[in-house]
Amino acid sequence: MSSLLYIFLLLAVFISHRGATTEAAVEPVKDINEKPLLPGVKYYILPVIRGRGGGLTMSNLKTETCPTSVIQDQFEVSQGLPWKFSPYDKSRIIPVSTDVNIKSSPTSIWELANFDETTKQWFISTCGVEGNPGQKTVDNWFKIDKFEKDYKIRFCPTVCNFCKVICRDVGVFVQDGKRRLALSDVPLKVMFKRAY
Repeated sequence: MSSLLYIFLLLAVFISHRGATTEAAVEPVKDINEKPLLPGVKYYILPVIRGRGGGLTMSNLKTETCPTSVIQDQFEVSQGLPWKFSPYDKSRIIPVSTDVNIKSSPTSIWELANFDETTKQWFISTCGVEGNPGQKTVDNWFKIDKFEKDYKIRFCPTVCNFCKVICRDVGVFVQDGKRRLALSDVPLKVMFKRAY
């Protein structure tokens, strides 16, 4: 009887230790105040390197079928628009390198737009759909990855096991004076500031 109790206790310790290790392995994305990013809370996405523009916002461009593109505000002092993050798995925090939807409103969700033949760029638009991870929404999922001591946004969705996707960083492409977000080999280094 005591051997059975000993085995049970040993198993309970092993399971609880394994669960603690798994939870500790989840690294949250943190804002400029070192607090974890929370789903549904508004944050400004700001450039770490100053002098080339302000926070991320939206712009109407005449050449698009989708009404708006994600751009970096031309004014350095502008914080841009506040954005919300929704993780695919309904986490209570936004973990590093986890698929998230990024939105400014229920109808303005980031999406990888179709390849632009004129500029040879993959731009980021706001014609996406929130939630429903899978093949039909694969273009709407982005990741926030560590980049040196800060962060970068990356398009490399894993919400569809059999989909073939492009994996690239999100950077800036200057077109007609607008600093448009596009897939790039040079990531835009960003930080997050909670909007109150």
